[in-house]
Amino acid sequence: MLIILFTMGILVWIVFLIDALLGFRNFDSLELENSLNSGPLLTVIVAARNEEKHIKDSLLSQLNQTYKNVQWILVNDRSTDTTGLIMEQLAREDSRMKVIHIKELPEGWLGKNHALYKGALQASGQWILFTDADVKYEKEAFAKALHYFERHNLDHLTAAPNLSASRFWLKSFVAFFLFGFSYFKRPWMANNPKSKIGTGIGAFNLVSKKAYESFGTHKKLKMRPDDDLQLGMKMKRAGYRQRIVSALRLLEVEWYGNLKEAFVGLEKNTFAGLNYSMGMVFFSIFGVFVTNVLPFLTIFASNKTIVLLSIGNIITSGVLYFIIIKKMTVFSPALFLVLPITALLFIYSIIRASFLTYKRGGIVWRGTTYRLSELREQK
Repeated sequence: MLIILFTMGILVWIVFLIDALLGFRNFDSLELENSLNSGPLLTVIVAARNEEKHIKDSLLSQLNQTYKNVQWILVNDRSTDTTGLIMEQLAREDSRMKVIHIKELPEGWLGKNHALYKGALQASGQWILFTDADVKYEKEAFAKALHYFERHNLDHLTAAPNLSASRFWLKSFVAFFLFGFSYFKRPWMANNPKSKIGTGIGAFNLVSKKAYESFGTHKKLKMRPDDDLQLGMKMKRAGYRQRIVSALRLLEVEWYGNLKEAFVGLEKNTFAGLNYSMGMVFFSIFGVFVTNVLPFLTIFASNKTIVLLSIGNIITSGVLYFIIIKKMTVFSPALFLVLPITALLFIYSIIRASFLTYKRGGIVWRGTTYRLSELREQK
């Protein structure tokens, strides 16, 4: 059985490796793009709930952009801290900012999705940028993104930021998450106009207002915890022109502060990413263990064939890991050395998120509970 599994594993890793090599040929770096210094109005929509620690630094970095024709719609989504006050203070200092305060959440909406939708209703720009409240921007980020958007005649552009992490195990966990996400979701296929596979990243989702409205706005994503990913997936599937780029030197976000925060944060979208299917949960756990943990154990087996196949799995997965980490992060590929440990942590996060979702009958996100029955209605 192990011989069959490991032989199939090597073949699968080779397929993934070829797919990634071909896909990354068209995976551009936004840092190398020229800048658009003037042009139509860009509307930036920032939805935030209890983000007092990050939002000021994020907004100040946006105000420092070289592209100046910008309007900001800041949506304070039922915050109980000083987020709303910080927004109002900055809006008084810069007339390009407008603040919307949401007091109640309508039935059938997730908070963030509703906040982004309400912000989009106030957008006057030709382009709309949906971004998170904890993203820090280098000064040419807007200008380069808009130039790229126009040059490729796009409807949607998403950018991979630098997911910064200071602690070793958090860094290795983030690296593994991006590794797994990449070969599972194949985000590079967004750059293939013939493919229906799309992607989206919450830190940076830039759309043309016309395309966003004709697509159906966030009304199409009312109850999706992974709204950023689903926006890109559904727009691409509907035939809109889309690309993903790397922006590791232009955008930075601290995904989570530590492993505990990462486990809590993944509660909201892990089960959604597996289509609320227990079958997919078991398949994912089994797949991650067999491909990313077991070969590191059976390399010490007495059977030489199993040892050789284990080495083959480790080498092929290691090459793919190296390629993805070099393209999608600023981390060292040497983190592969602790891959089996981070894979076990990831398995734990899947089990934990799925168990808590079932136990609670839904997800708890930013202090609001959303029932599983409602979430499943919008797969």
